[in-house]
Amino acid sequence: MPQLDIVIPVYNEAHVLAASIEKLRAFLSETKFPYTWRVVVADNASTDATLQVAHQLEDTYPDVTVVHLPQKGRGRALKKALLDSDADAVCYMDVDLSTDLSCLLPLADAVLKDGYDLATGSRMTRGSKITRSLRREITSRGLILLVKLLFLSKLSDTQCGFKAITRQAARELLPLVQNDEWFFDTEMLLLAEKGGYRVKDVPVIWIEDPDSRVNVLRTVMEDLQGLARMRFRRIPKRPS
Repeated sequence: MPQLDIVIPVYNEAHVLAASIEKLRAFLSETKFPYTWRVVVADNASTDATLQVAHQLEDTYPDVTVVHLPQKGRGRALKKALLDSDADAVCYMDVDLSTDLSCLLPLADAVLKDGYDLATGSRMTRGSKITRSLRREITSRGLILLVKLLFLSKLSDTQCGFKAITRQAARELLPLVQNDEWFFDTEMLLLAEKGGYRVKDVPVIWIEDPDSRVNVLRTVMEDLQGLARMRFRRIPKRPS
């Protein structure tokens, strides 16, 4: 049984998927990553050749597997992949590998060695190094400020697509997450923090992908709606 599943959610990423998976596998092998691992490609209703490329990778490499959902939704794909996993912990990252892979071991250590329930990559904590547009910088800082004000939260970055969670925490928290799109990350972290789970911010090296498919305006509106919903939601404490 692998100690760590590494999930890559994808939607219409046929043009970059193979190169990214091969880069990730090479990094894990060449650095002698200290945990046994498996790469899981989570395809959510791609309409291009993404699924075919994913299956070709699965046929080529015994440590790559594919999860396919016929419905679109990044959060929906992540929830299925995380809940289906039999690994001790699961982490996920964006297919563009915007977060430097050197940050993967500290993220994994947090949940597999240091006793945290969740670990989240943070672009806004001490030690992080980021390169991104002014618009993305202002938007991200504005949203995290809202999170802090509305929920008295200590989280420094909820939106970085680089997170890890233990199998136990995933099975307790993910059925409570209602969002199936981009607010999934923020909702999961707020449920964890307010529910009494141990969450660690991990500083990252992060470079914005100029080919990013994220619709910033639509994502901001979704985040605002999600925060309003969460503001009046009763968040349960973790099972004793």
